[in-house]
Amino acid sequence: MAETVNFTGSVDRDLLRRARILAAKSDTSANALFNAELRYLVETFEAAEAGGNENFRTLLDFSLGRTDGRQAMQALGIDSGEDLFLLMAQAHLPMPRLPEANTRRMIDDLKALRG
Repeated sequence: MAETVNFTGSVDRDLLRRARILAAKSDTSANALFNAELRYLVETFEAAEAGGNENFRTLLDFSLGRTDGRQAMQALGIDSGEDLFLLMAQAHLPMPRLPEANTRRMIDDLKALRG
């Protein structure tokens, strides 16, 4: 069994609350969920890197907001947002989210259009 270590990190309070609920419903711990997801992310990245495949790195950069959808699609050689979404799902990566202020501004703009 691998040696475990404690580390300090930060996570959104609501996300942690929801993770604890999921863990309780799954008869596990938030720590076990975190470990499983982190292991999947690292092992998938390492396997892609070992095989010389840069696609996972491109998808990860997109997920982390380091590149936009247009750049990601160009690097992956695809021309559809739907294909990008499917690749993100297959890679088990979340779609990037806009900062809350941007989302709020977009909602306000849409409400203003209604008059």
